[in-house]
Amino acid sequence: MNLMPMSNTYALTVVDILIRMCLAVVCGALIGMEREHKRRPAGLRTHMLICLGASMTTLTSQYLLLNLGMFTDPARLGAQVIAGIGFIGAGTIIVTKRRQVKGLTTAAGLWASAIVGLCCGAGFYLGATVAAALILLAELVMSKLEWYVVSTARVMNIFVEYRDAETLTEIVDNLHKMNVSILDMELTKTSSASGRNPCVTFSLGTSKRLSHGTVLNTLSGLRGVVTVEEL
Repeated sequence: MNLMPMSNTYALTVVDILIRMCLAVVCGALIGMEREHKRRPAGLRTHMLICLGASMTTLTSQYLLLNLGMFTDPARLGAQVIAGIGFIGAGTIIVTKRRQVKGLTTAAGLWASAIVGLCCGAGFYLGATVAAALILLAELVMSKLEWYVVSTARVMNIFVEYRDAETLTEIVDNLHKMNVSILDMELTKTSSASGRNPCVTFSLGTSKRLSHGTVLNTLSGLRGVVTVEEL
């Protein structure tokens, strides 16, 4: 193992370290602000710390190689960041009582923020800034496009909370009247002692002329229906 320091031509300077760490903080903050605005589990500070930590990992690897002259693989520590961020990302993913999965975008954003931090630490400024901009584009602009695609899809999933079995029969009858086909139906059983209303999750097939809003409004207006929500 070579313990002699390398030439100062390649060594990291204080300016290099400050620029890379500050850029990591800025990129993480920009990504985290969008998540914070939407009240997601991982917000501004979480993204900043992850991006900064990933940047420090790359800087440490380079410092050991360039300043201390230690024979080491500078990509080894960064590889552990990519694998280890999955533990934090998995903690933001939850499955609600309505069988709805939330947190996938936040988890993906955390993973991408770690990669941006690695880019900052390596001095790959163009890659870091472009990646941060594309992440913001995906979370801000593409979310609207995603909503449009979902709202116009011919298959919709809805969650309905109702009071009794007669209401469920009326719900099914009204779906048939609207020419909506029931692709799947999952009932949630409840006991009378629990004090909770029974629930059902439908997977429905609709025609192009029938909007999702019309289906939701029709069912919510039925007597005995407590809540209706599209998943």
